[in-house]
Amino acid sequence: MEDLTFEQAMKRLEEIVSRLEAGDVPLDQSMTLFEEGTKLSAYLSKLLDTAEQKVIMITAQNGTETEVPFDTEEGE
Repeated sequence: MEDLTFEQAMKRLEEIVSRLEAGDVPLDQSMTLFEEGTKLSAYLSKLLDTAEQKVIMITAQNGTETEVPFDTEEGE
């Protein structure tokens, strides 16, 4: 899953939601799709949190905006 872009993961999650909402998927397949959907949701949340932290860390230095590297390992 780590190799998916945000857009790819979001598209797959939307596909899963559509299939589950349709209600024509057998229970065992619904459970598999639900599990995949929850993993995608967590992955997307992590990507958004990382992006948010990068935006927060943009600072004004000497009148120009500079992005400060964000260490994703810190605080986990």
